[in-house]
Amino acid sequence: MTDAASRLTALAEDVLGAKFPVRLRAWDGSEAGPAGGPVLVVRERRALRRLLWKPGELGLARAWVAGEIDVEGDLYAVLDGLAGFIWERDEESRGALAAVRDPKVRAAARALLKLAGPFPPPKPPVEEMRGRTGVSHSKRRDKQAISHHYDVGNDFYELVLGPSMVYSCAYWTDGGTLEEAQRDKLDLIARKLRLKEGDRLLDVGCGWGSMAIHAAREYGARVVGVTLSREQAAFARKRIAEEGLTDRIEIRVQDYRDVEDGPFDAISSIGMAEHVGAVKYREYADTLYRLLKPGGRLLNHQISRRPESDEEAYEVDPFIDAYVFPDGELAPMGRTLTTLEDAGFEVRDVEAIREHYALTLRRWVANLEAEWDRAVRLTSPGRARIWRLYMAASAVSFERNRIGVNQFLAVKTPGAGTSGLPLRSRVWDESGESQGR
Repeated sequence: MTDAASRLTALAEDVLGAKFPVRLRAWDGSEAGPAGGPVLVVRERRALRRLLWKPGELGLARAWVAGEIDVEGDLYAVLDGLAGFIWERDEESRGALAAVRDPKVRAAARALLKLAGPFPPPKPPVEEMRGRTGVSHSKRRDKQAISHHYDVGNDFYELVLGPSMVYSCAYWTDGGTLEEAQRDKLDLIARKLRLKEGDRLLDVGCGWGSMAIHAAREYGARVVGVTLSREQAAFARKRIAEEGLTDRIEIRVQDYRDVEDGPFDAISSIGMAEHVGAVKYREYADTLYRLLKPGGRLLNHQISRRPESDEEAYEVDPFIDAYVFPDGELAPMGRTLTTLEDAGFEVRDVEAIREHYALTLRRWVANLEAEWDRAVRLTSPGRARIWRLYMAASAVSFERNRIGVNQFLAVKTPGAGTSGLPLRSRVWDESGESQGR
């Protein structure tokens, strides 16, 4: 068997109707495609068996996690090229891609059988989420999903996220460090919420306690933080004790739907709503509305996706669902805004910070790559590969405007109509740059 690379690229070009955008090296040492750039390496023939068994992202993901597919050189450049080649195409091309499972199209892929080797395909990597029980987005099922993603070791997260231990989009200025940008993001949220001494803040999906600590230490707030991850809660409580803030912050392992000790002056929800799911988003908005006092403020920081021409056809990314955020869903920005309004909120401000998340993810990837051997020891080779791919691919998606991230500031405005916010809550300078609040 010779020149597997040329045969693979020719097949991909026939199916997708475009030139293969990166160089490819196959297990037999053959290479094809443009020279002088990064190389997509198919190390093992069994990667093709995974693709034949699960065409599309899930097959590719399994091969990547297992180490059967790799990249030499600039991972971002490969992902950027493949994004245009596979995922970002016109309606006609997307229809052809969707038809990969059709018998007529699959017939064209029979040439892969000779390259792929004997069936059946290998078992999925052990890191793949399996054994889910319960109804999607029930409390039981959500707890399983959160545990899969977050209970992989606080040391691993500290390696990736850095000392700030903030797992959401930072807020960048030129020349700043990751820690400075994360501090600025937390402070931006606190200022948007207009926190002051003695305010009760509910931090939904509190992570490792960074927002709770910032709000209590810098603004004198009294904070309740809730998470479904026991590892996060233990880490947060330790940090809070070291800061001497145990009298101001309570961290609970609790579903936000079970919080009954409102009302709160303010609620922060930072990177948590992506876990809620479309069928539960109105319940999420209603719950937060109920927990606020009249005049109380919500800051909802949430990843969004571009709207589909047919929203009923939206499907969760199979790689993300199987390996990263089980049951996670993204909604278009407009749907989030409408749902908040339907729940009774007055949405006062929406700030799009998409480019900031691309910068954040690239810093996280750099942290992971700099400590790769330790990351593998803390988790597994497959888990480290999952994180490298998901963060790098997400950075490219933010850069190409496939996904975005937005901060919604909403108020439980009382019947008298007094929002409690200033007439001008955001100031723009002459260059058009927002100067915050």
